[in-house]
Amino acid sequence: MAKLNMTTNVRVNITELRQNLPAYVARVREGETLEVTVRGRVIARIVPEQDRVAAARQRLKAQRGKTRIKGDNTKPSGERWDAESGRT
Repeated sequence: MAKLNMTTNVRVNITELRQNLPAYVARVREGETLEVTVRGRVIARIVPEQDRVAAARQRLKAQRGKTRIKGDNTKPSGERWDAESGRT
């Protein structure tokens, strides 16, 4: 499973990144986030890939206890809905 919430930010100038790309890619694989700069200004971020299923579970877990469902959401509402137009 991918590491989640284990990232640290590292700023690197684009010239430095170009000259040492394999080393920086290895750091991203280990969980670091790179902030790429040009003249001291961040222009891009390179972030580690996350396991999508694990990330979705983490987002759902974060919402646990914060979200409430009102009423019965398992029965049809009785409204007509046109799936092609997305309108009721």
